[in-house]
Amino acid sequence: MLDTWTLLIIDDCAADRKIYRRYLLKDPHQSYQILEADCAEEGLALCQQVRCDVILLDFCLPDMSGLELFDRIQQEIFKTSIPVIMLTGRGDEEIAVQVMKRGALDYLVKQHLTQDVLQLAVRNAIKQSYLQAQLVKTQERQRLIATTALRIRQSLNLEQILNTAVAEVQQLLKCDRVMVYQFAPDTDGKIVASSVESYSTVALCDRVGARTGEQRSSTSTTLSDRGAEEQRSREEVAVGFSPMPLRPCAPLPLVPNSQSPIPYIYELGLCNCVNLKKQFNTKANLVVPINLSNNGNPTPKLWGLLIAHHNSGERQWQTDDAEMLNEVSVQLAIAIQQAELLAQTQAALAKEKQLNVFKSQIITTVSHEYRTPLTSILAAASTLVKHSQQLDESKQQRFLGIIEQKARYMSKLVDNMLLVNQLELEKPKFQPISVDLLQFFSDLLEQERETVGDRHELIFKITGNHHGFWGDRGLLQQIFINLMSNAIKYSPDGGSVEFHLIGKESEVSFYIKDGGIGIPMADQENLFQSFSRGSNVDTIPGTGLGLAIAKACVELHSGNITLSSEVGQGTKVTVSLPKICPTGQLSPSST
Repeated sequence: MLDTWTLLIIDDCAADRKIYRRYLLKDPHQSYQILEADCAEEGLALCQQVRCDVILLDFCLPDMSGLELFDRIQQEIFKTSIPVIMLTGRGDEEIAVQVMKRGALDYLVKQHLTQDVLQLAVRNAIKQSYLQAQLVKTQERQRLIATTALRIRQSLNLEQILNTAVAEVQQLLKCDRVMVYQFAPDTDGKIVASSVESYSTVALCDRVGARTGEQRSSTSTTLSDRGAEEQRSREEVAVGFSPMPLRPCAPLPLVPNSQSPIPYIYELGLCNCVNLKKQFNTKANLVVPINLSNNGNPTPKLWGLLIAHHNSGERQWQTDDAEMLNEVSVQLAIAIQQAELLAQTQAALAKEKQLNVFKSQIITTVSHEYRTPLTSILAAASTLVKHSQQLDESKQQRFLGIIEQKARYMSKLVDNMLLVNQLELEKPKFQPISVDLLQFFSDLLEQERETVGDRHELIFKITGNHHGFWGDRGLLQQIFINLMSNAIKYSPDGGSVEFHLIGKESEVSFYIKDGGIGIPMADQENLFQSFSRGSNVDTIPGTGLGLAIAKACVELHSGNITLSSEVGQGTKVTVSLPKICPTGQLSPSST
């Protein structure tokens, strides 16, 4: 089907107008709607009423010259270029030059005019005018896109980038709303930016099911699986809420009559399109992917979607709209990648800074905590070497005991340093097995009783069902040893230390309670951080690592740990751990 162009003939000679009409209506390549005027004023009136695609203008008119009318048409009516072909009965080259300088696309002499010449001149005029208009439009679009890209990339903050992008795109497309939808690895994703208002709680979809003429598979297709196929096409897509087949856009005609609408609606398989239509009251949507480079992989990574909504009446999206949105999405992808790279760099720098601080704290703590026991060891060893003959057996044993005690303290200090380093930087694997908690904690308590001395009484109480627990024995031992040693160490006057094991249906909890020096309220907030100690410890040795180690081990069990304390009244630390291991494996009691 041929496009129909509107052509206006302005000529005071009716016979000439009849000839032009007959020639043009015989054009096999083009269809015309032809209007006629026999004077300049009538021609101007028609121009104001109807948008003409080309004008055949006689140079000699009864009420004004063709040049004067040409100027008025260009300046007063359209203020833009319109294809005009000037006709005259005289072959005056000077007149031809004037006409062409004013902007006419062609100049024809009536005496030499034939059917083929007129048809070709009109077709070329329309084509040339269209190409010029497209060039101007393309230049303007590139200017707008460049301005938008600059504004998007002026920031390295991802939230600001996205908010800038949706605002700029809404201005570019003059639509009702623009949104950015980000996909998530394990969820449906969410809308992260909106030019009008936030819809971050609305989930669009997590699937793309594209049909290419064959029947869609009944198996659910994930976006990451099918997205790659659509990405490779890199075609702009218009998304409607009615399911329609996915088909490539038809090629545009060489010289379209007007800006061509996108001929097919593409389907992204929105799984809750009815809810979306109700939520946004949207009648038309334009969607393009936001693709990030994928570490040298030829298939890009689908990050999200750039979505333009229009709901204030029906809208036919144009190919230019889709191309513009796609070009903005490319610039947006570059900005997103730069922002993410900056965030990763900043995180790495923060981690390195944290590591340097941690190393500094280790060096300071080790040098301080090693000095006192090492001095005691050297003094005891020196006494034994120099005066062993004068010392009786009991004194020798006492000095050997000092050496052993201090050496064990230093060994434990090194072990704690290595463990904290592993917990904070390497995150050891959680390896759960079935644990008999009664037997496990009974054995640990017996070991503590052998070393604690007579001043402290260790009390073990059990309530509830503690069977069916899965945990990491090594981590559980660290929790118990560090909490119990703290309770004993910070009860320098002795007394009882209670260990309560409480079993419930889905979790077990235990707490260790002492009657020691307690912890000031101002210090309690930071006590689970490495190297933090209470301000009232005085000369009691310690590194401030025990609670940090215990907390890290508890978190690997997906549990929680809390502390309550009062100065002079003692401290109670409570640990709660789930019976079902975090990997989802059920405890034996549940199977």
